[in-house]
Formats: sequence, C-alpha cells, structure tokens
Amino acid sequence: MFGFINIQRLALATCLALSFGSVSAADLDPKAISIKLPEDIKWVANPGGSESAVLVGDPSKPGLYVVLNKWKAHHNSKPHSHPNDRFITVISGTWWVGTGTDYNPDNLKPVPAGSFVTHYGNEVHYDGAKDEDTILQIVGIGPATSTPAK
Repeated sequence: MFGFINIQRLALATCLALSFGSVSAADLDPKAISIKLPEDIKWVANPGGSESAVLVGDPSKPGLYVVLNKWKAHHNSKPHSHPNDRFITVISGTWWVGTGTDYNPDNLKPVPAGSFVTHYGNEVHYDGAKDEDTILQIVGIGPATSTPAK
C-alpha cells in the first residue's frame, strides 16, 4: 500500500524539514538579505512631536529613501509641502490628515492602519496623531525637504 520506498521518502523529508527548521537568521547570507529587528531600528526625535528612523537611503540626499515616522499622540504638523511625491503606508494607529494653508485641526480626516496615501509634490497639507501614537512608512525621492505654507 504505502511501500518501503515511500516510507523512506517520508522519513527523508521529515529529517530535512527538522534540520532546516533549526536554521537561524545568523545562517543567512548577508549578501542576499538584511534584517533589522524592531530593537535594531534607531529612532531619532524630531521637533514637533515626531520621531523618525531611516531604513534605506538618506532623505537629505538625492535618491530613494524609506523612513519610518512615528507621530506621538496629540502632535500635528502645520501646513507645509514637499518638493517631490511621497508614498505613505499607515503601519499602526490612526493618522490624521488635512489639506490647504488654513490650519484647522478640527478638519483633520482619519486614515486608519493599513491605508496607503500619496502626498503630491508642492501641494500643501498637514498631519499628525490624535489620541494614540501613529507609525508611518514613507517612501520618496530625496532630498526630502519641507517648506512651510505661506
């Protein structure tokens, strides 16, 4: 029914699965993959109630960058713009966003975790967090600058 050859294959497959199951991250080829665990990510405090962690690139220089931004609860930016499009994923919490030069935190709209937002270059917006910290992943092309709205 099952046969001796099939039993041998099953035994071999089980041994291989058990031996590969014990492979750790230390066994990965660093030329093939890089992993930063949460405790390895360096957060830097910014003025205005946020923190950031650069994951890839350098936002102050030309080229691609990926940054985590953590808005602390009860902190918002004032109206501003960026020269290039920015692509933002809400990782956790609720992000609150508004547009235009008239800053009115009562008009902020909620963007829940899992959402994707595009901030278009040179368009005025403001954003932040209300009752909870919010973590965003921001992808863009540098240099990433911010210009206050007039």
